[in-house]
Amino acid sequence: MAITSSAKRAIRVSARKRVINLRRAGTMKDSMKALRKLSEASDHDAAGKALPSVFKAIDKAAKRGVIKKNTAARKKSRLVAFMKKQSEKAPVEKVVRVAKAKK
Repeated sequence: MAITSSAKRAIRVSARKRVINLRRAGTMKDSMKALRKLSEASDHDAAGKALPSVFKAIDKAAKRGVIKKNTAARKKSRLVAFMKKQSEKAPVEKVVRVAKAKK
């Protein structure tokens, strides 16, 4: 338990910053999840349009100290690699089997 007034104030400030940082990290993670879902759903046009906004969220989190610069760079690199891999996958066609007529 904090004893001095400055220590008590530091605890209050730390709690406020924690809430703000959690919100920023959550925004970043949600945008990344949405991009992954778009890419997995083979909606590559929408995923390509959403990519700059996801990069912006990641860069803002890095700028404000929620994540480190290298972590931001790694996340962006992995997202681009994931999207490229998803776009190269050929769409799998479903084989429809026709039931044979019984004699």
